[in-house]
Amino acid sequence: MSFNPAGAMDLSGIVAAAKAPPPPPGASYVAEIDATGLEDLLAQSAKFPIVLELTSPRANAEAMSTALIELANAAGGAYLLARVDVDANPQVPAALGVQSVPTVIAVIAGQLAPLWQGTRSKDDAKAYLDQLLQVAAANGVVGRADPVSVDESAGPDPRFAAADEALAAGNFELAVAEFDKILNNTANDPEAKAGRAQAALLARVTAADPDQLMTAAQLAPVDVEAQLAAADVELSRGLVEAAFARVIELIGNTSGDSREPARLRLLELFETVGADDPAVLKARRALTTALF
Repeated sequence: MSFNPAGAMDLSGIVAAAKAPPPPPGASYVAEIDATGLEDLLAQSAKFPIVLELTSPRANAEAMSTALIELANAAGGAYLLARVDVDANPQVPAALGVQSVPTVIAVIAGQLAPLWQGTRSKDDAKAYLDQLLQVAAANGVVGRADPVSVDESAGPDPRFAAADEALAAGNFELAVAEFDKILNNTANDPEAKAGRAQAALLARVTAADPDQLMTAAQLAPVDVEAQLAAADVELSRGLVEAAFARVIELIGNTSGDSREPARLRLLELFETVGADDPAVLKARRALTTALF
């Protein structure tokens, strides 16, 4: 795929996505489509990424399909999973040049790129999809898909109501405070920790001009605050590995009181991305080397 440079991203897209109402409980972001609905669906990839799964009952890929459905629904509309039965719609794989199934294809802004062919474990699939979202964010495709359906029997988690309301209002500092209240009661709640980290990142990167922050970091390579601000910008633009590398280099070049803020910020950035992300696992190893 030929995408725009990450630096061209409009930060307002991330802010708008964060301020959008949270997905309703029981929402499904999985669409079963046929050849007639494919063109209209792919047009929506200008707003949010689409993951196209071409499969068949003959493919013996039920476990992977289940994993993809779970991952799509857990993503809450960050992308839409569109599933096509190639036996019922043979013209679709023919048009896309797909010769075997299962095949999974990414669609961003109308551009198609194969993700993988054959089966993958849930962890491997998540790694591919996380990278897809990073590419989408770097190109400003950060809208959220509407639910295809909603299970009305599922109820909301009331603990997050105040934080979600603050995010929707664009009050990211208040959202951080609301997540802190939850963490005071359940310190290791992964959803609350991730939500707090994301809200804190948005509070920081929306308080100043991102390009000015990057320029300031270039002019002050040993200034801890300038480098941490630049890492925030890089992460918000989908440059996850660059953000981690910047902070790890800073940790390696500092000591004492200067090092600890950088270490804590890196851990917070890990929470923003997700503990299971391959980039986080790689950066944790590099952090250990930098510290010792």
